[in-house]
Amino acid sequence: MKNINTPWLLNLLFVLFTFTLSGCDFVGDVLEFGFWTAIIIIAVIVLIIYFIARLFRK
Repeated sequence: MKNINTPWLLNLLFVLFTFTLSGCDFVGDVLEFGFWTAIIIIAVIVLIIYFIARLFRK
């Protein structure tokens, strides 16, 4: 069997997350981050399309 050498920082983060975050809190934070990221990306795309449409109207 192979020895799996994981960096100590990853182990420390895993233990920290295990004791500080419950599963629902972590998933909720990830989903909230994804939601706001999607909203910002969509707003940027709409603004780009708006400016391109204004350039072609002139």
